[in-house]
Amino acid sequence: MSNWFKDIVLNPVGDLIDGFGWLHGKASALAINAACGTTRNRPHPWSTVQDDYISWDGLTDRTYLARHLPAADTPIQPDVHAVSALFARPAGKQRLSTKSTCLLPAFAQYLTDGFIRTIPYNLRKTTTNHDIDLCQLYGRTRKQTLALRLKAEDPGRRGRLKSELDEKGEEYPLRLYPNGARTADPQFEDLDTPLFMPRQPERTPTEDWPPPHVKLGTIFAVGGDRVNSTPFTAMMNTLFLREHNRLAGVLERENPGWDDERVFQIARNINIAQFIKIVVEQYINHITPLPFSLTFDPEVVWTANWNRPNWITVEFSLLYRWHSLMPDAIRWPTGDVPLGQFGLDNTPLLGVGLEAAFAAAAAQPAGELGALNTAEPLMQVEWLAVDQARKNRLDTYNNYRRAFGLDPAERFEDISGSPAVQGMLERLYQHPENVEFYPGLFCEDRVTDAVLPQLLMTMVAVDAFSQALTNPLFSEHVWKEDTTFTKYGRDLVRETHKLGDILARNVERQAGQPAAFIEMTQKNWRYGDG
Repeated sequence: MSNWFKDIVLNPVGDLIDGFGWLHGKASALAINAACGTTRNRPHPWSTVQDDYISWDGLTDRTYLARHLPAADTPIQPDVHAVSALFARPAGKQRLSTKSTCLLPAFAQYLTDGFIRTIPYNLRKTTTNHDIDLCQLYGRTRKQTLALRLKAEDPGRRGRLKSELDEKGEEYPLRLYPNGARTADPQFEDLDTPLFMPRQPERTPTEDWPPPHVKLGTIFAVGGDRVNSTPFTAMMNTLFLREHNRLAGVLERENPGWDDERVFQIARNINIAQFIKIVVEQYINHITPLPFSLTFDPEVVWTANWNRPNWITVEFSLLYRWHSLMPDAIRWPTGDVPLGQFGLDNTPLLGVGLEAAFAAAAAQPAGELGALNTAEPLMQVEWLAVDQARKNRLDTYNNYRRAFGLDPAERFEDISGSPAVQGMLERLYQHPENVEFYPGLFCEDRVTDAVLPQLLMTMVAVDAFSQALTNPLFSEHVWKEDTTFTKYGRDLVRETHKLGDILARNVERQAGQPAAFIEMTQKNWRYGDG
């Protein structure tokens, strides 16, 4: 794109729309409704209960995943390891994003870990609540929530989640294995076992448990079984833990007659609303190619024909495998951490503190999403994703393009501009009509000025908007009531736009110390940069 068009046309038009409240709101609403209107609305006729026909269980049993398209047998299914070679990053050949920082994959993983919860040993089933509800922090069930709450009625402690302060005064969740003990704290017996971590023996731990890479003494007791998977996800959860407890403190001071239960529940409402607003106004705005910003406005959904109860689809659980965003090593204030060692060990976070961790994520470019760019430690999950799509009998890549209003690829050049990718696809599939959903999705060229390829971006937009804005907290019957949030809470949600806003409320700074750069978009990136 020429510089004159970017500087004289594109950026000023976007700035003009952003500068007028009425115009900005209208443009945002039109974009959101257009995104949600690209395919059929929920409820979906099909789910992973049955493959070849519609059943009552398939329409009602939410322990299974919904599906956008009915089950189908793809005409060609090459060896999964041969297909996963489409993702493998050549040694020393990492492509870096010109737009995104590592704060993007950090937030994306934390967000999706709350509702993409496929059961590893039964790939048709899920443990999700199907809502964006911060279950990573609060737990999926009432029992889990109660295990994480302080449950104290004495002044100064009402409504809080359990936490502790380290020697530097930083607040973190309690440890699941206190002081590095090899058995979990009994008060957290209702929590899920951390994912990717071998189960603790029922009675006496064996000599080879835990594995050497698991640092038990740093594992947090949290609502989500994936929170401890990396220091990035742990830092996100720590941020919202601190914000919940800060909110509880404000609500208790402003409402001294409230009991522990009411303080907790209203703080939780506010925290979830802030989180979803950040999903729209920071995260989605970052991944789109629009020259103006989308705004969080619950009224958009009140009369929308796509306002239906949430049900996560099997396609959605696969299209969020953004492994190529992760670099080979994480640049940390204490030194680079190889990607393969950046998990099940929160030592990096505990060593530098919350703000430094966020600043480190925002200072490092992410990888570019797409083929031939996944780091070696994540290659296993690529072939597992190919296998998961097959076990759920997902239709072909081209049929999903048709279902979402896009032209099918007629040549391999229509999928990718890379001769290497074109050649690999042709050898594996012979014709574009045979390309499977998952590899096709990530072999597509990225849309200019966006983070994602076209089909992936279209599908993300449909499900992101139609599942974020339909949260019951944003119903016209709930959003208008001060009793849901209080005036303080509603005002706070209006004032919150980015993760940095919440971080600033929850870290100590010396007078005059500037806030760290906490953005998903690199400092010097502008629309038109590609």
